[in-house]
Amino acid sequence: MKRVLLVIGGGVAAYKSLDLIRRLRERGIASRVVLTRAAKQFVTPLSAAGLSGDKVYDELFSLTDEAEMGHIQLSRSADLVVVAPATADLMAKMAHGLADDLASTLLLATDKRVLIAPAMNVRMWLHPATRRNLATLKSDGVLAVGPGEGEMACGEFGPGRMAEPNEIADAVERALGEPARIAATHALPGPGTALGPLAGKRVVVTAGPTHEPIDPVRYIANRSSGKQGFALARALADLGAYVTLVAGPVGLPDPAGVTTRRVETAREMLAAVDEALPADVFVAAAAVADWRVATEGGEKIKKQAGALPRFDLIENPDILASIARRGAGRPPLIVGFAAETEKVIEHARAKLARKGCDLIVANDVSPQTGIMGGDRNRVHLVTADGVEDWPDLGKDEVARRLAAAIAARLAGRREISA
Repeated sequence: MKRVLLVIGGGVAAYKSLDLIRRLRERGIASRVVLTRAAKQFVTPLSAAGLSGDKVYDELFSLTDEAEMGHIQLSRSADLVVVAPATADLMAKMAHGLADDLASTLLLATDKRVLIAPAMNVRMWLHPATRRNLATLKSDGVLAVGPGEGEMACGEFGPGRMAEPNEIADAVERALGEPARIAATHALPGPGTALGPLAGKRVVVTAGPTHEPIDPVRYIANRSSGKQGFALARALADLGAYVTLVAGPVGLPDPAGVTTRRVETAREMLAAVDEALPADVFVAAAAVADWRVATEGGEKIKKQAGALPRFDLIENPDILASIARRGAGRPPLIVGFAAETEKVIEHARAKLARKGCDLIVANDVSPQTGIMGGDRNRVHLVTADGVEDWPDLGKDEVARRLAAAIAARLAGRREISA
């Protein structure tokens, strides 16, 4: 049986961590719990022990536990360390190597991967210090899930809500199930040890469709599932990049190790991309709706016999061209996607020139291909120097190859094959 060490931080979201213990147990994953001093203001050691079926740890200077160097044993006896909720204070301690209690000490001493589920007030989450700490943790190899957006216990609204227990459990399963693809968080230096070819690099990825409202219940959209963009965000994070994924409305869980921003419209997507910049790489994998209605109905448009509604369409912002045509703020490498139903290469070459990007990933999304919404893809990499055709592959494999190609181009090498 797999085992996680669950560090529960001091925040209102701590109650969700009790449900997380249940969700993990349902999936055959055991939990051993560490409570911070502040966490005990929200959940009790007795409730955590009852749910986990194991002893709960909360004191660094415990005579019985520390006689056997308990913080070292705790930090290394599990398969994964999970911090939920990861408060602003805990994240700051982790980023700066502070160790003044049991939780922060074992996090510094662990040789296992660490997954955090941040939870805090929206202003704390958006504060530059927290953003710096998150970037540091991700560059160190720490995985992250969430936070989501919504109403806070304090009455404010925005990003900062801890991911739901099932989302965290999904992220735990992915982390436990892919040991070969994700390096140990704090591996000791030695021959061949590396943080990955994209370590320290910032990447922004867009994925999925956009929904452009017609009225409160109808919208303009396309059939994009977001699977390829989400897979690419994970693959880039696996290579050490600090990845921000700006996702349209899809039903996919947030990728582990990636900061995910959920949006609905093209305008919201552009604003979120602007907020995530500057970056070393921008990948526009989203299938952004080209148009929206000029005037959105405030109420549901009622069907009237013999009278069809008339809609005037206007163009949405061109996110790819907008970022690619920037001056000093342009990311050094910009990758676009071209989903076509005919003349795939010809249209991709025209898009490359028209948008001003460095690389186009083109594919045929005709209905008979099954690519739109499916799990496989066949892409062509189009640059000013030529075209490289890839075979039919699973979308995860396409993502891994494309992430390697991005790392190679960013390093100044001209080859684009994986």
